[in-house]
Amino acid sequence: MENYKLFSNWLDQILEQDIPKGINAFNFNLYEASGETYDIQLIGSDEFDENDSDWACTDYFSTEEDICSIKRSDDIQHWEQGLNYITMLVERYLKEGKFANSLKSASAIGIGFVDGDINILFRA
Repeated sequence: MENYKLFSNWLDQILEQDIPKGINAFNFNLYEASGETYDIQLIGSDEFDENDSDWACTDYFSTEEDICSIKRSDDIQHWEQGLNYITMLVERYLKEGKFANSLKSASAIGIGFVDGDINILFRA
């Protein structure tokens, strides 16, 4: 799966750098970009409240413009398909990724479109 390789290489480059101490939760922010791609941004927040998704608005750490773009295909046209697909990429990384333990050192890891709900994929 070439998209997993693209995604894991992007994440490896980010996580091998010095990530600030004090991150309580990570979130994979998803964006629908110009109809051609889904863009992924990683943020780290120093707060986490499962009952208040605003925790993901506090980007104590962010990849900012350094995003991973996954090209849309026929089977991931609709945003729900895109969310499910990228969730599978993240879950695979959490199982076998080079720096999975860096992500799992946080209290929680979430994923979601920036204007939607956050799905929690991991809790410490």
